[in-house]
Amino acid sequence: MNVPNHVALIPDGNRRWAKARGKPPWEGHWAAEKVLDNFLDWCVEMNIPEVSLWVGSTENLTKRPEREVKELYILYYKLLEKWANKESKLDQYRVNTKFIGELNKLPKKIQELMNKIEKNTSKYHDRKFNILINYGGRFELTQVFKKLAKQQAKITEKTIDDNMLVKTPVDLIIRTGGYSRLSNFMLWQSAYAEIYITKTFLPDFDKKEFMKALKWFDSTTRNFGK
Repeated sequence: MNVPNHVALIPDGNRRWAKARGKPPWEGHWAAEKVLDNFLDWCVEMNIPEVSLWVGSTENLTKRPEREVKELYILYYKLLEKWANKESKLDQYRVNTKFIGELNKLPKKIQELMNKIEKNTSKYHDRKFNILINYGGRFELTQVFKKLAKQQAKITEKTIDDNMLVKTPVDLIIRTGGYSRLSNFMLWQSAYAEIYITKTFLPDFDKKEFMKALKWFDSTTRNFGK
């Protein structure tokens, strides 16, 4: 199978999953925890070198009800605490892990865990794992343009590429939940990405659905805009 070099996941459908079961929205987020934790396993098994996982947009953490955001932070802390262990899967798989987004606006204890994970995995070069949190594609591009303007650098595709927070183009985007939209996700890196949409809500997304996406990618002829 021709597997992508860089796979990204746009997780969607948690709240709709919860609503269909008469549960509060955050129950959907908690039900999806296993998927967020297992997604890297599936990618490693298929020998995919780089993975980007969007665990929370800027809008998710600034425009949703206070209780839901609080529950998201508790979920993030639980996952990060597990990954911060020196014997975690990040070490087992030798994954260089980076956190990307407006990280300074996150709770201090979450920032501390992220710093610990980045430090623990900085020595690895076999695989890359980008965790996007409090992230938006426009935010990332704005940061790049500010940096280039401060440096008085010439703005070209190459200088933009060199200064993106995630530098590798995305080959395959998997979006759960059925909606066909990017939602401000990695706008520059996704210019020529193939986008696989599954109606499956994130809490029900499993390895079988993941393999469907990879098989679809393998059958797709990429033309990069030609």
